[in-house]
Amino acid sequence: MTGITFSDKYRRIATEEAWAPQEMMDMYRDLYESGKLDDPGFSSLWGFYGSSNEPRPVTVRRKLADLDDERLHDMDAAGIDFAVLALTSPGVQVFDRDTAIRVASDSNDMVKEAVDRHPDRYAALCAVAPQAPEVAAQEIQRCQALGFRGIIINSHTHGEYLSDSKFWPIFEAAEALDMPVYLHPNTPPKAMIEPMLEVGLDGAIFGFGVETGLHMLRIITAGVFDHFPKLQFIIGHMGEALPYWMYRLDFMHNAQVTSKRYEALKPLKKKVSDYLKENVYITCSGMAWEPAVRFCQQQIGIDRTMYAMDYPYQYVLQEVIDLDNMAIPDAEKKMFYQDVAEKVFKLS
Repeated sequence: MTGITFSDKYRRIATEEAWAPQEMMDMYRDLYESGKLDDPGFSSLWGFYGSSNEPRPVTVRRKLADLDDERLHDMDAAGIDFAVLALTSPGVQVFDRDTAIRVASDSNDMVKEAVDRHPDRYAALCAVAPQAPEVAAQEIQRCQALGFRGIIINSHTHGEYLSDSKFWPIFEAAEALDMPVYLHPNTPPKAMIEPMLEVGLDGAIFGFGVETGLHMLRIITAGVFDHFPKLQFIIGHMGEALPYWMYRLDFMHNAQVTSKRYEALKPLKKKVSDYLKENVYITCSGMAWEPAVRFCQQQIGIDRTMYAMDYPYQYVLQEVIDLDNMAIPDAEKKMFYQDVAEKVFKLS
């Protein structure tokens, strides 16, 4: 233990905490070593995390696979009372259709066992295979009945985005069952990665946020929330930069729709910023920075901004201390750490 005393005025619920079955990580390594997958983003991400013997990837692999003693010890040391577990990127979305369906189901069963072992410490998001949207919808139904609290989608699937209506059975099931969708980053697909990859900016340092922000914006501009108005998304890393672009997004979306410049951009019922404020929750995963947290609280909403650590990729005790010391009222800290998560994931 650290000897650090944390405030007891609220529960700290961490809402983007990665895990991975050892079997899936072994499959990643085999897929990378086979050279059969033409995906430079996957090769960059899991060529490093799956194969490197440097201290960071070795530690991350071990912590991803552990859902018991080490993870709980780390949570205790950081003052984290409860964690929402999500299958790490790229999840099952890098596999072929049948493999993805099997691994998603098996992974959900495995994390359900961990939640059952530690019901006072964990909840879980269910993984699905977007490669098979109708099967994914069935898996959402199965997992909802098992007590899962939402759905994890690790952004694009072989370069395809959820803005394509062929994926919308997933949204239909999520909305009907009131299950939020966590849109987690993936490494950019082949069509956009090269300028980032050549200078080492393709991963969490920049590429993740760019790719996932693009994905969320594609979902909004495709009219997903006009079709599914009650559907709720969650995006991490302080909103993948979208909150800071809202003014320009509203202005330029209106300008482009009005001028009929792009066939793909159609009129929406609301402004882009309205969907961000009404259909999207923001977590601070990997961005334990008070100015960004407060900006999101002010612009997206105190009731839509919540805490996440991004374990085990980012595990820094000082970040928890810094957020505990934010210059905001305790009631707002409680909303940030506890109340919003309890609402969106139905934890209370």
